[in-house]
Amino acid sequence: KGAAPDAGKGGAGPDAGKGAGPGGEPGSDEPLMESTKSIIAVASGKGGVGKSTTAVNLALALASSGKKVGLLDADIYGPSIPRMMGTSGQPQSSDGETLDPLENYGVKIMSMGFLVEDDDPIIWRGPMVQSALIQMIRDLNWGELDALVVDMPPGTGDIQLTMAQQVPLTGAVIVSTPQDIALADARKGLNMFRKVDVPVFGIIENMSYFMCPHCNERSEIFSHGGAKQEAEQLGIDFLGDIPLDMAIRETSDGGRPIVFSQPNSPHAKAYTAIAEKVWEKVEQSLASKDAQAPNILIQ
Repeated sequence: KGAAPDAGKGGAGPDAGKGAGPGGEPGSDEPLMESTKSIIAVASGKGGVGKSTTAVNLALALASSGKKVGLLDADIYGPSIPRMMGTSGQPQSSDGETLDPLENYGVKIMSMGFLVEDDDPIIWRGPMVQSALIQMIRDLNWGELDALVVDMPPGTGDIQLTMAQQVPLTGAVIVSTPQDIALADARKGLNMFRKVDVPVFGIIENMSYFMCPHCNERSEIFSHGGAKQEAEQLGIDFLGDIPLDMAIRETSDGGRPIVFSQPNSPHAKAYTAIAEKVWEKVEQSLASKDAQAPNILIQ
């Protein structure tokens, strides 16, 4: 089915399984995203920690500060960005060669969810996923961007390695909940980026606490402060915490993220403060060296 720009030609396009180079084609040295100033991966070690919600609100917070922002849903198997961004339909081509990303709330968006039906599973092996991901980057008319925020899938598998090898990531942000089991997986994700020489900007503690709307009693359902302690132990920055709150869930499910729909709320301001810290890290990284795809050494 229509699961990539070359849908109908073998599932994932002509490059599937051929070992794409930095430009997404076999042996290609053509760089990806030359018109993009920075690429920020939002990652987690496990699912269910609110990574996509964080990526969406981070992208909107950056856009609200006047930056040109794109949002790439790299979770091929479980795309959720279309719903969270309140966007549907299929990308069209204005030049007959590349697809134009969809846009909402001032952010350009691309997701596999735009190319398949909601209920259709994507049953692909690694090389097909790799090809589809590169096509969503290479064959999109992203234009000039200050930042491309990439919502990564959970874990440390094919997509993470493809992004690290073939895309000039400026840095990564790790999202975790406070409990030990989530932090253990977050640590693996963080160490993966370190192994492939991608800077880790810091950790965000999501679902940090719950404030009862009726009695104003604070409950630390998943514990509290674990991500901050983990950041201190690993020598990286703690970027901030986000509570477990119905407003965040409802606005995300409704396609009107809280940074856009309730910009003056404490939660939106928390995301904005995190975005400011992330952008400071981006500028420091770009000032110290040009963002280049790392060389992976497998021993």
